[in-house]
Amino acid sequence: MSAPVPCFQALLFDFDGTLSRLTIDFTRLRRKITALAEAFLGEEPEPSELPVLEWIDELATEISAFDDDLGRQFHTRGRLVIQATELDAARDAELFPFTRPMLATLRQGGVKTGILTRNSTAAVKSVFPDVTRCCDAFMAREDTPRVKPHPDHALALLARLGVAPGAALLVGDHPIDIETARRAGIYAAAVQSGHASREALAEANPDYLAQDCPALLDQLRAAGGLPF
Repeated sequence: MSAPVPCFQALLFDFDGTLSRLTIDFTRLRRKITALAEAFLGEEPEPSELPVLEWIDELATEISAFDDDLGRQFHTRGRLVIQATELDAARDAELFPFTRPMLATLRQGGVKTGILTRNSTAAVKSVFPDVTRCCDAFMAREDTPRVKPHPDHALALLARLGVAPGAALLVGDHPIDIETARRAGIYAAAVQSGHASREALAEANPDYLAQDCPALLDQLRAAGGLPF
């Protein structure tokens, strides 16, 4: 833990890898986007370390520089490739057994809960059809013009909850989630239930690091971070 934390009024959760088993093959997705971009550019694009959504934006800008209409076409088709990949992955995904009970326990204990994800609403609801009934606020990719790690995604969710950033904890399985929290002025917690290694998560310097969400809640209770 990098700093003392308050008794939290709200916990914000990432979805894939945090509340559900992560099944999206990001390597395969990048291959699909590479092939699509090659068809538009006439050559294979340079590899990028950007997340796929941001990479598509960058490639669309590059294509638009010589043909604006083609740039828009590529952006639309790239987003459709992502959507199809997410829906395919969702068919094999499932919530972790602790997800619904944990969200219910937090609510009963007076802690507001929110879920923010770079995934689409359709993909999330195919795995978690009652998501909006199980948490106090839900924001997928379509619900914000700037997805995490842009801080607006998390701050808009907090605004719906009526909770200040300094009284909230963002929980995720990827360094992007920790970056989001830092940029939004929110406390950060990392869980190892996704694909990121403990070393990669620790390097991002979260306030809490745990095996999964139940272990994290045990840590929070022990440190006085929860009101129950």
